[in-house]
Amino acid sequence: QVQLVESGGGLVQPGGSLRLSCVASGTIFSNYAMGWYRQAPGKQRELVARATSGGSTYYAESVKGRFTISRDNAKNTVYLQMNSLKPEDTAVYYCVQDRPTRDYWGQGTQVTVSS
Repeated sequence: QVQLVESGGGLVQPGGSLRLSCVASGTIFSNYAMGWYRQAPGKQRELVARATSGGSTYYAESVKGRFTISRDNAKNTVYLQMNSLKPEDTAVYYCVQDRPTRDYWGQGTQVTVSS
């Protein structure tokens, strides 16, 4: 059974940085694209960043130049480095494994950007 476990969220001041991690188990990690979504209170869930199995990346316009997604296939882990954080980045962040037939989601980790 596929399990995705996120960590690294927390409270940070505007302009600060956080690095989220997501460890996958029960899957051939390197075969699939991995992504990070987020959902803020009262808003729809949105794709933040995605990394394909081949290494291509995608970023939402709102995070380009500030966030970096990376993956370590040897550790079955995907990361989201978040710099220059803004209050509007406050949300629950979810790790997702993107498969052709279905997606697998982690439980989410809260990121709060506030002074």
